[in-house]
Amino acid sequence: MLNLRTLIPPDEGRYAEMAREMLFSGDWITTRLNGIKYFEKPPLHAWMSALSFAVFGIGDWQARLWNGVCGIFGVLMVGYTGTRLFGGRSGLYAAMVLASMVFWAGGSQFNSLDLSVAAIMGGALCALLIAQQDDATIWQRRNWMLACWVGMAFSLLAKGLIGIVLPGGVLVLYALFSGDRGVWRRLHIGLGLPLFLLIALPWFLLVAARNPEQPAFFFIHEHWDRFFLKEHHREGPWYYFIVLLLPAAMPWMALAPASLAAARRKLAGRFQPLLLLAIWIVFILAFFSYSSSKLPGYMLPVLPALALLIGRQLDSASRVAALALPVTLGVAGAAVVVAALQLPAVAAVRPLVILAGVVALLGALAGGLLEWRGRRSVALGVLACAVWAMTQLGMAATEPWGREHAGKAMALQLRAALTPSTPVYAVGDYEQSMTFYMAHTVIPVAYTDELAFGLQQEPERGIASLEVFAARWGVRAAQGLPQYAIVKPSAYRELQQRQLPMTQIANDGRRVLVTSPQLAR
Repeated sequence: MLNLRTLIPPDEGRYAEMAREMLFSGDWITTRLNGIKYFEKPPLHAWMSALSFAVFGIGDWQARLWNGVCGIFGVLMVGYTGTRLFGGRSGLYAAMVLASMVFWAGGSQFNSLDLSVAAIMGGALCALLIAQQDDATIWQRRNWMLACWVGMAFSLLAKGLIGIVLPGGVLVLYALFSGDRGVWRRLHIGLGLPLFLLIALPWFLLVAARNPEQPAFFFIHEHWDRFFLKEHHREGPWYYFIVLLLPAAMPWMALAPASLAAARRKLAGRFQPLLLLAIWIVFILAFFSYSSSKLPGYMLPVLPALALLIGRQLDSASRVAALALPVTLGVAGAAVVVAALQLPAVAAVRPLVILAGVVALLGALAGGLLEWRGRRSVALGVLACAVWAMTQLGMAATEPWGREHAGKAMALQLRAALTPSTPVYAVGDYEQSMTFYMAHTVIPVAYTDELAFGLQQEPERGIASLEVFAARWGVRAAQGLPQYAIVKPSAYRELQQRQLPMTQIANDGRRVLVTSPQLAR
């Protein structure tokens, strides 16, 4: 499924292009976007995607491969951990639940950082749960705790400080509410912390040595400011993530209240895994709900813990409670079909959207009948497959929209005419996916946005104004040298008023492709 869709801007195009540039530049320390220093995120995703490109070639599915692998890893770890903690059926159910959660299944097919960090953090959580079991041997506890420390190190390299802030906050709250103060002695800090630093620290030291401006930007602007200030324009109401949980974990959210309520019961023994899972869910949701920057993907680290709780609950849930799942899926499927028939926006892909809704309806019907006959494992498998298929069909239906927004056709048209030295200008906007599909960086004109910090460090890589651009363009046009510009429509009209010597060679309504008049003939 990784190759069915065009890389949708901005995220998918951005991270694919960063990996492509890393591979061809050979610089695995200083992360760049469009050839410009880009320090908003750590390098793990770019490293793994660049490795994917090196092994399998450059393309859409290769760019998404790391997320696909992470999605499968998360499912396997949740299944294994559920089996170790709560028994075989609970582990199987937890794996089914996570694999089919709409946001998990969708995130595993989408090239962004959120799913990978959620899977790595989920792996660290699972390792912690296994290590802290009362019956764990000394060697099991040490080895699994070391795996947890490794997971936190890679979480830091995947998304930044949340890789340690979130697990740390959960542990503090767990020790406070459970009364299990001995958990601190069971973390193997003496071995784990040096291992953590050995993995996580080298890149931060190397990138700071080469780019002294990086630490302040990364730790202050991208962490403190993003959390407390609204300058990223991603704010939302306090209940933003609570509402999003309904579609994110559909239809399994029908059992979430009972699963969380069951986590309040104290199990026999010193370690309380249910309480830890509940705190993980509530704390992470509260943390990002307080933040001034909110995006749907931020809630993904909650899903592995939620799947473990729901998987355990499904093992003992009554038939009436379990039937809430196919009913929820059936309602969702019916809503999809009705929306597909009514909304003009989906006219181009209406059969595909209707098929997604019908699959959900059929899965709900079959799952409900199987549950009624007492075949829960089969029923849950059918429901999981139906939700997964509905999610994939829904994502496939976005392809016409994604292809248009990515500008892929124009990028491939332009790529055929380019040499490495041909200047391509991006006037008024930066097309994240087009750069990847052209396999060619652009010179931003009258545009900064997320490139602002890098352009402050390397101003020669951009052009600040249309006046400067017009002068440079005019010189090359007079010399008959090849050049191209991808122009935002409003900027194109202004350039026409300036009588810039240019000829339009493509216009898809979102952007205009122009070249020098001599080249167009």
